[in-house]
Amino acid sequence: MSEAYVVGHITVRDTAKWDEYRARVPQTLEPWGGELVFRGTRVALLAGECTHPDIVVIRFATVAAAEGWFSSVAYQALIPIRLQAADLTLISYAT
Repeated sequence: MSEAYVVGHITVRDTAKWDEYRARVPQTLEPWGGELVFRGTRVALLAGECTHPDIVVIRFATVAAAEGWFSSVAYQALIPIRLQAADLTLISYAT
């Protein structure tokens, strides 16, 4: 079993909506064993291109857990809020 990481590259457009979304995400992670590793804001771009200034990293025990979380009814219900709040690229990685 490989661990999985979901990485979000984020540009917030509506702070109030983003705060609402962020407050509701943790409850969607619990059933899937998801753990917030960190949230951060870019300090410097050292190489390449990156259009989003913020990042979030979430760890899951397995790829199946990451996929289950993303597809879950609980998380899917938050997507309309997320779409109003931010531009986001969400990527899943396995280790």
